[in-house]
Amino acid sequence: MARRSHSESPPRSAKRVKISHLDSESFKNGVFLAPMVRSGALPTRLFALKHGASLVWAPELIDKAILHSERVVDPVTGVVSYNGTSRAIWTTHPIEKPFLIYQIGSADPDLAVQAAKKVMQDVSGFDLNCGCPKPFSTHAGMGAALLTNPDLLCSILTALRQAMPPEITVTAKIRLLPSQEDTLKLVERIVNTGVSALTVHCRTRNMRDRDKAMIERLREIVDFVKGMGKDIAVIENGDCLGAEDAERVRQVTGAHSVMIARAAESNPSCFSKTPLTDVHETLVPSYLRLSRYLDNHWSLTKFCLSQFKSPHTKVNGKAEDRRIREFVVKAKSFDDVAEIAGGWTGDEDFREIAHSIELRETKVNELELFSQDLNIEATVSEDSLLSKVVEQGSGNKYETPTGTQNPHPPGSDAPFVADFPRTLPTLISGQDPMTPTHTPPLSVR
Repeated sequence: MARRSHSESPPRSAKRVKISHLDSESFKNGVFLAPMVRSGALPTRLFALKHGASLVWAPELIDKAILHSERVVDPVTGVVSYNGTSRAIWTTHPIEKPFLIYQIGSADPDLAVQAAKKVMQDVSGFDLNCGCPKPFSTHAGMGAALLTNPDLLCSILTALRQAMPPEITVTAKIRLLPSQEDTLKLVERIVNTGVSALTVHCRTRNMRDRDKAMIERLREIVDFVKGMGKDIAVIENGDCLGAEDAERVRQVTGAHSVMIARAAESNPSCFSKTPLTDVHETLVPSYLRLSRYLDNHWSLTKFCLSQFKSPHTKVNGKAEDRRIREFVVKAKSFDDVAEIAGGWTGDEDFREIAHSIELRETKVNELELFSQDLNIEATVSEDSLLSKVVEQGSGNKYETPTGTQNPHPPGSDAPFVADFPRTLPTLISGQDPMTPTHTPPLSVR
């Protein structure tokens, strides 16, 4: 797609969210977007953040691929593109930086460090891919191939940790080994490299998505890491259906946080406890508008849309969903789906997302300040912090504070603090290395 003119909108600088850098605590009490080839495109990550994802992982990028790219910035939208010869290898936006983890595909400590230094100004952390079983990753000794080469795996993590400043986190994502004993040995070595968190995809290298994840094996790993005296998060990945289901997964596994892949691919709003239904009406049009505004390549946008699905609440919902899906499949460009998009107002969709993210951070910051006044230790989880603030502020979480209008029944555990307004929407809470996200060369701002 040829880059469109932005004459309809005056140039403006991108707003940046004020947030402290990530640390080990940032990986606890959260629900995260997993790194996904193609599906983890910039628009998907932004919608995931809008609907409550605590952190988002970018798709795996091979070290050599990103090293041969050119970083350019769109002076109007603020989109940062790492361009290859004919297309963008990867795109991001400053609004997601505080929550963005960049996943590196590498089998060489020096190349991994070079790749990290190339993009470190645009991310908050790096994750080493040690679990992808696909040939494009494993054939070069990367991904799941690292599971059988722990010396190399740990040398890459050590090199990254030593090369990156302390405010940049380093994490790893692995799969289970066939033997639990071997898995624990590998986990011990990884944790001792100084990582801030460890994600465990609860399948082995030879298992596929259709195979049920063995999440019951994770609790022993969580206890093992705790027994090491390492206060780092262990993140579960595999078969979580959304924000509500994440609670079940955490109870079963003891994991500090949960990472979602396939459910998010189907519906990026799954991070909300009230995810969108009828996505052909509630998500597809805005996804189209945002994708065009951000110059997300049409073929990549089309692929992501083809994965969307959700329950239907209207009588003709299923038929309308099928009609729109077939319409998108036949389309060859954004111009062909103008009727579905309902007008190219992607700048408005972007501002709504940016506002949601900023409001979320404002709320957390206010909670932290209020908790300091009450001598409450702040946590990463907004819901946990809110409950502590309410309990301390009211004196008793089962007692309605003085001055409350329309008081709740004593047993409802629905806290309210008269002098602490809670006005935010509930939705605001908490690869292919050559993924074709096309962005022709631009002048650097």
